Amino acid sequence: MSVRVARAARAWARSVSGRRGSSNCPRPPPAAVDVAALLREATAADGGSRDAEAAAGRREPGQCSVLLFPGQGSQVVGMGRGLLRYPRVRELYDAARRVLGYDLLELSLHGPREALDRTVHCQPAVFVASLAAVEKLHYLQPAVIENCVAAAGFSVGEFAALVFAGAMEFSEGLYAVKIRAEAMQEASEAVPSGMLSVLGQRQSKFAIACLEAQEHCKTRGIENPVCEVSNYLFPDCRVISGHLEALQFLQKNSSKYHFRRTKMLPVSGGFHTRLMEPAMEPLAQVLKAIDVKKPLVSVHSNVDGNRYMHPKHIQKLLVQQVVSPVKWEQTMHAIFERKKGTAFPQTFEVGPGKQLGTILKSCNLQAWRSYSHVEVLEASADPEEPL
Repeated sequence: MSVRVARAARAWARSVSGRRGSSNCPRPPPAAVDVAALLREATAADGGSRDAEAAAGRREPGQCSVLLFPGQGSQVVGMGRGLLRYPRVRELYDAARRVLGYDLLELSLHGPREALDRTVHCQPAVFVASLAAVEKLHYLQPAVIENCVAAAGFSVGEFAALVFAGAMEFSEGLYAVKIRAEAMQEASEAVPSGMLSVLGQRQSKFAIACLEAQEHCKTRGIENPVCEVSNYLFPDCRVISGHLEALQFLQKNSSKYHFRRTKMLPVSGGFHTRLMEPAMEPLAQVLKAIDVKKPLVSVHSNVDGNRYMHPKHIQKLLVQQVVSPVKWEQTMHAIFERKKGTAFPQTFEVGPGKQLGTILKSCNLQAWRSYSHVEVLEASADPEEPL
């Protein structure tokens, strides 16, 4: 961990220690983020002390909704432009500028792309754009928010899902993302590493491929080489992360392992592997200082696909997630598993890109038929535009 990141984390911890639910970190205006309040009101209307799950159980499955929050790699210059006309979106970006210390909206709208693509910038950018997309969805279809029963986010998207569900405040969540992104950026710069998307087939040998790539690295003088599955996307599709030498070996020998297609991802490091261990402590310190609450709707963890049960669970697994594979395929099965003949909920991808919808189609075609994407780029001339 660098001195700079460690000091930032300690300063944040001091600013909130001993004061439950308060901090010196700039917060959005009182009306800036009321989605969690809306969920609380909907829960209260459905039974006061009864929890959201009990209320959801009385709804028809087809009336319920699920929100999916994208992660790093979905960013694109211009994102947010299609959201600015909706209430509170500019307030979110104003709050983000105070937390981050730079104009995130300007960077998101105009780039340059090289700057937006840097881990330190794109993680906060995707986080804020996704929650701004929730504001648009709330404006156009408020019933979707009121009837939400589950949420999940891919990697950094998990923080947005937790903020949406009321588990942490917007500014606290964004500050945690800021520290996470800075620490991951530094870890990625310490070792030449990356991520390789692999489309395989049933006979693909992912485990053997990773082991042999590690052995190859040892012959090149690399000590403790890393090469492992970091994302489980959908059947026969994985992302493998590790030393660049290992990933290049896999590309050259892809036919040996029955890989149909490989592609290097435009990221700076081997995320979700032990190469990210230096990022764990700064994030852990920030999360310890945050007043994490039980989510108002089910939020599923990347680490195991299961829903979070209590605040300590959230704090522990968000740190573990940095060095653990994202089990997105397993998460989709957990959220959409149901008895035959039961209707699927409406599913909305809130944030830039449609990658999570594409993955959902490969994981569960029937669930995908009820999928929609909330556009974050150019807005149409009609404020009542369809999603």
